[in-house]
Amino acid sequence: MPLRFDTHVSTAETDYGTVLLDGRAGNYWELNPTATLVVRTLLDGGEVADAAAVLVREFDIERAQALRDVEALVGDLREAGLAS
Repeated sequence: MPLRFDTHVSTAETDYGTVLLDGRAGNYWELNPTATLVVRTLLDGGEVADAAAVLVREFDIERAQALRDVEALVGDLREAGLAS
């Protein structure tokens, strides 16, 4: 399930993660470095399992927790109308 931001969403990476701007609503969203890592993996064509594997490797967390975290992030981005 690769991720794609909708056309009305602009992104900018910062020293603290990634900032998203919803051009329709004028709302800003800030992704922390961990969420940025997940999003970058998915935008590059990776699947949820790939993003979870990156979290397991980088942060030494359980695979099941990493999967839940990735799925929650993707769900939040889609629910907010930022991504498909």
